[in-house]
Amino acid sequence: MSVDLDVRDVWKSYPRHGGGVLPVLEGISFTVSRHELVALVGPSGCGKSTLLDLLAGFQRPDRGSILFGGEAVADPSPKGILITQSGSVFPWISARRNLTFVMNGIPAEEKARRASHYLELVGLQEFASAFPYQLSGGMVQRLELARALVVKPDALYMDEPFGSLDALTRLRMRQELLQIRRDEPQTTVLVTHDVDEAIALADRIFVLSERPMRIKQVIEVDIEHPRSMADPRAVAFKDFILHQLGVIED
Repeated sequence: MSVDLDVRDVWKSYPRHGGGVLPVLEGISFTVSRHELVALVGPSGCGKSTLLDLLAGFQRPDRGSILFGGEAVADPSPKGILITQSGSVFPWISARRNLTFVMNGIPAEEKARRASHYLELVGLQEFASAFPYQLSGGMVQRLELARALVVKPDALYMDEPFGSLDALTRLRMRQELLQIRRDEPQTTVLVTHDVDEAIALADRIFVLSERPMRIKQVIEVDIEHPRSMADPRAVAFKDFILHQLGVIED
């Protein structure tokens, strides 16, 4: 597989109130292959969201470089879309308008075609005229996905996108994401605190340290889809990850 994302010795820190600096990332290096899904699992506050901001071009590293498709990532771009837990849909316009709004410089006929296609892809074609407040939490998250996909990005950076959903809706959203990836795959980096979610979705899982973040372990999830959490391999992966995170002690 060809490499899409190439992160080389990235360091990042922030000024502390009162002086000094707070180190967040130290010497982070990894690659992500084209259409691969990598999950980042680590303690709260270890720098996962900062790393996603860097990958998406919203911040720049203090040292090191980030390349996507062989080109340096310097600014936000439609090639790489960041999806956050807080969401970015506009509550005052319809589901369809949320999609057409982000398609700048595209003819109206093509905007309408794409909006219809992606609303159908996420199962919201019957709710095209609905406003976000009229949709359930899971439906809003599907609208978030459609809004990201409609600009045809090469990469998705997902920061706990299902974290605010109830358990059953979260399970359904996993299946939705897998189906979407089968139809239109993107290179994806997913931040999650849910180890089951990482195992269910990812091709590889990066287990991260406390801040300043380092990559402690890289786990290749060699289980075919659809994955059962009762699979002995999935149980073993979960046990290993929880040990690495210090949740389970020997």
